[in-house]
Amino acid sequence: MPDVVPTNAASSGVKLDKKSLKAIAARSDRPGLVYLVQWSLGLLVTGAAVWWSVGTLWMWPAMLVHGILLSVPSYAMSHETAHGTAFRTRRLNEAVLWITSLIYMEEPLHRRYSHTNHHTHTWHVGKDSQMPFDTPMGFGGWIAEITGFALLRFHLSVFFNLAIKRYTPTMRAVAPESELPKMTRNARLMLAIYAAILAAPFFGIWWPVWLLVVPRILGAPVMLLFTLIQHVELQENAPSILESTRSFRGSPITNFLYMNMNNHVEHHLYPQVPFHGLPALSDAVRDQLPEPDPGFFRTNWEVLVVSLRRSMGLSTRAPSIRQAPHMISDGGPVRRIAERTM
Repeated sequence: MPDVVPTNAASSGVKLDKKSLKAIAARSDRPGLVYLVQWSLGLLVTGAAVWWSVGTLWMWPAMLVHGILLSVPSYAMSHETAHGTAFRTRRLNEAVLWITSLIYMEEPLHRRYSHTNHHTHTWHVGKDSQMPFDTPMGFGGWIAEITGFALLRFHLSVFFNLAIKRYTPTMRAVAPESELPKMTRNARLMLAIYAAILAAPFFGIWWPVWLLVVPRILGAPVMLLFTLIQHVELQENAPSILESTRSFRGSPITNFLYMNMNNHVEHHLYPQVPFHGLPALSDAVRDQLPEPDPGFFRTNWEVLVVSLRRSMGLSTRAPSIRQAPHMISDGGPVRRIAERTM
């Protein structure tokens, strides 16, 4: 495949003057620390609800709510710290990256370098190392993505390959050679922590199961609904982020859980902008961007209906979300364009 230009604001024809961008992209420890305090307090409340409800039917909805609050922000914060934009202080950023990647379940340096590749070649077949599903998506692909088992299998394979120093061609392509030993060290330490958590019940210690393991499983589908709509139904191999990436209208709850990443087009245009600057960035370039899609629930509902209708050989035109032209058909056989890379 011929080389392609990096996907960003320049490749998308979006412009923002340097002075405005510098102000919006300014880094600070304070917003990230405030977020961590708010998130931690929320986890204390939902964790207490789980603890008090153990042994009753109420523990399951309590673990679901706790799991959503555990899973979505851990993804969002590990993503933000992988960019190095969550905090101005590098050591603080790296410490939070490590902890949230542990919860999200991906080795942090692999997360950073594979995600850098994703930004450089966003949704380019054969180049983007973070395409989590086949395109176009059918109902089976939707199930595989939303249950989280496909992603878990990928992350476990990454952990074990790194732990035994079996570095895949993708790992070597996206990460500097000097970082591979660090990735192995991290993978081995994380696997040891996971093993200790799984072994805890055999020693009569059950709190990790009720507060970490089961909530993380229950919360994963909601986390994956957030990540699914970033690029699904949009254009592969496009130089323009406007064609390959989706923003959706946020609410106070989704904005907090997702750390303003509902402004996903804006994030891909200027990935150096911290999470707390994304609303201002969105305002600054609004007249150059497509309208954001409907809110979280409506957008995901339309994606589900489209994927189901595609698998049934029916029309795939969605009522309101953006779709690439080739994603819209009146039915018939589906031609696969890309296979998942993670």
